[in-house]
Parts: sequence; C-alpha cells; structure tokens
Amino acid sequence: MIAGGTAFAVAGVALALRRCVFERVAGFKELPPTPIFMVEGLAIRGTDTVAYFREGRPVVGDAAFETEWNGARWRFASAENRDDFLAAPERFAPQYGGFCAWAVAARGELYSTQPRNWSIVDSRLYLNFNDKIQRRWESDIPGFIAEADRRWPEIAASIT
Repeated sequence: MIAGGTAFAVAGVALALRRCVFERVAGFKELPPTPIFMVEGLAIRGTDTVAYFREGRPVVGDAAFETEWNGARWRFASAENRDDFLAAPERFAPQYGGFCAWAVAARGELYSTQPRNWSIVDSRLYLNFNDKIQRRWESDIPGFIAEADRRWPEIAASIT
C-alpha cells in the first residue's frame, strides 16, 4: 500500500506522463497536410486510389463517390472503396502526394503523373510521369524510394 502523500505524487507523475504522451501524439495530427497532385481539384486525375490495391489497375472514379481529404477531392468507383479510404487514407493515398516518385527521387522536383504509370511496393502506391519514366523507376525501385523518402520532407515543406 502506498502512503497518502506518496500516492498523490505517483498520481501526479502519471498524469504528467500521460499529458506528455498525449501532446506528442496530438502534435502529429497538427502537422501540415501533404501537398497533393491535383488536376482541377481532383487528386490523381480522379482515379480511384483504392482500386490499385483491390483490382491491380487504375479505375476512373465516379463523382457520386467523391470525398475530400487533405485539400483535394478524391473519387472512387464504389461507396465501399470511398469508405475504406476514409477509414485509412494514409494506407491508400499515393506516396509523395501523388507526384512523380521518380522525379522526387532523381531530381528533387515535382512532376505530374499519369494513372497508368504506377507500382505498389510494400503496400505503398507510387505514381510516375509517363511510360519512359516508369521504366527508369523500375530499374532501381528500392534506390529511388530511399532517395525520394529522404528528399520528400524538404520538398513538401517548401510548398505547404
């Protein structure tokens, strides 16, 4: 049994630790949003990002299944895909905001992307500029991912 004064001190320390942990976790939610590649306000040209994972191909989204996330409008082929995206957007959203993964890695720049130029690596979606760039990307995917991951925080911070 803990004496009254000691119990109060232990409770105070526990509350202080809980507050520190809560503030750290809450702080992550307050980070600026990731810039998103958009055409006329539509993320990834209106392509259903969940379909890449479910169907293994790009599928044009439907305005009837549209939602907003991270400053962009996202379209989906079904209500189920939209709802799954909303439950875990970071799981389905393309890396580097949907900008060209190769350009982020190789040039430190933001290029547009085409929905047909894509790959999923370790459950992450990567998009690229065109067929030629997609072939370059495929020549060293692990190296390009490592370099893009290193460069992305600075690039994203410069445009938010």
